[in-house]
Parts: sequence; C-alpha cells; structure tokens
Amino acid sequence: MASRCDLLVICVVSLLLVALTHSKTLKRDVKALNEIKASLGWRVVYSWVGDDPCGDGDLPPWSGVTCSTQGDYRVVTELEVYAVSIVGPFPIAVTNLLDLTRLDLHNNKLTGPIPPQIGRLKRLKVLNLRWNKLQDVIPPEIGELKRLTHLYLSFNSFKGEIPKELAALPELRYLYLQENRLIGRIPAELGTLQNLRHLDAGNNHLVGTIRELIRFDGSFPSLRNLYLNNNYLSGGIPAQLSNLTSLEIVYLSYNKFIGNIPFAIAHIPKLTFLYLDHNQFTGRIPDAFYKHPFLKEMYIEGNMFKQGVNPIGTHKVLEVSDADFAV
Repeated sequence: MASRCDLLVICVVSLLLVALTHSKTLKRDVKALNEIKASLGWRVVYSWVGDDPCGDGDLPPWSGVTCSTQGDYRVVTELEVYAVSIVGPFPIAVTNLLDLTRLDLHNNKLTGPIPPQIGRLKRLKVLNLRWNKLQDVIPPEIGELKRLTHLYLSFNSFKGEIPKELAALPELRYLYLQENRLIGRIPAELGTLQNLRHLDAGNNHLVGTIRELIRFDGSFPSLRNLYLNNNYLSGGIPAQLSNLTSLEIVYLSYNKFIGNIPFAIAHIPKLTFLYLDHNQFTGRIPDAFYKHPFLKEMYIEGNMFKQGVNPIGTHKVLEVSDADFAV
C-alpha cells in the first residue's frame, strides 16, 4: 500500500513539473522584457538569450529575471539588473510588468525622470533606483504602490519637494532620499507611517524645523534611524523628539540648528549615535547624556557650547550596509 502511495506522489509531482516546464510566459511580459532588452547595453543583452525571459526549453531564464507560475502562465515577479552600466532613460516598458514585486536597477547610468506610469506596479515591494543619474521630481504616483516596503532613490539628481503622497505607503519601512537636490520641507505626513524604521534625507537642500516634522501626535512610532544631515534645517531640537522612543541614530550634522540640547532627549531609551556637529547649538549638554547606557557616540564639534562640554566616542561617518536591510 505504501509503495502505491509513493508512486502516486511521484506521478503527481512529475505532472506538476511538466506543467511548470511547459507553462507559457504571459505575452505581456515577454513583449515588455524584449522591449527592455532592445534598449539596454550589450552587457545585459549578451546574457539574455532566447525570446522568452522566463526560459524556453533548454534555455534558462534571463539573468536577473525571476518568474513564477500563476494559473496556466508564467509571469515576471522580479527584475534585478544593476551595476551593468545601463545608459539612457528609465525603460518605460518596465511599467508593463504588472506582477513585479522587486525592481532593482541601481548603480547604472539611467537619466531623465521616473515615469508616472510607475504607479501601475501595484504589487511592488522593493524599488531600488539609487546610484543613477535620474532627474526631475519624484513622481507622486509612487504613493500608489501600497505594498512598497523599501524605497531607494538616493544618489541621483532629483529636484523639487518630497511628495507627501509617500505618506500613503502603509507598509513602507525604509526610505532613502539622500544625496539629491530636494528642496522645501519634509512632509510631516511621513510621521503617520506606522512601520517606517529608517528615514534618510541627508545631503539635500531641505529647510524647516524638527518641530514641524513631528507635529502630529504619535509621529514616527517605529523610527530607529533619522538622518537629516547636510541640509538647511533650523530652529531648536524640541523636547518632543524624545517621544520617538524607538530612535537609535539621530544624525543632525551640518545644519543651522540653534539653542540648548533638551534634557528629555537623554531619555530616548536606545539612543546609540547622536550627531550634533557643525550647527549653532549653545549652552551645556545635560549630564544624563554621559550616563546613558547605550549612547556610544555624541559628536559636538563646530557649535557654540560652553567650555568643558565633551564629546562621547570617536566620530566616524555612519554607513549602514545593504545586508542590514535585506528583504
């Protein structure tokens, strides 16, 4: 009896494998990937053999293309083509791959804007376009990607303001906007993102105050890392910043902040790195900072603190590896 059951299982598995092998790739995705292939550089085209991006017969799927089976068809769910010197505008055919969950085109030479059609990719969870030469404004249509958890737009040439539509991304955990040409204020609406852990808007041309940023009750309940360095932010550090009890890194270097450092900030329970350097802070730093159980570094150079105020630890540029945010 057992041998018959085993044989039945083997037969069923074999039939499933045969069905998977002979599933047809959705024509929409075949057409889109071949259009992308026609627009990319030789390094990508060289490894994309055959007409079917999901593989055909003895041919494997194209490099960087991941497919899955939905019913009788295969669809493209991931496209990862990075660090291959793609030159030219964002390939608009990508926005026809409606089942994409991951799109990674980072470290290329893409130019021009992100097309508004990006909002069609409703299943997208990871969008990584950093280290390109993309320009124009960040399209508000990104706010239509309700499943997005990771958004990497850093190290480009985006201009204009940060769209408040990004606050409509309920699953967003990591938001990287640093090293662009963004202006205006950071939308306080971002504080309503219940799952946001990492916000990096450093090295832009942003203005405004921290008080404005956290003006909503319960702002940034999950935020661990706040990078606002190298902007034109002003005003003081409000005591209400201590309400962001998940904070571990606060990076405020090279802005125009003024005033005293509130005692309450020392009560952020897991605060580990506090960078205040190159602002216009004054007064003394409360003793509680020097007794904080987790605070490893507090850098204070380039301010107007009273004599005798000392840093904590040795300053270094904070860099977080990609592995820390792997999905």
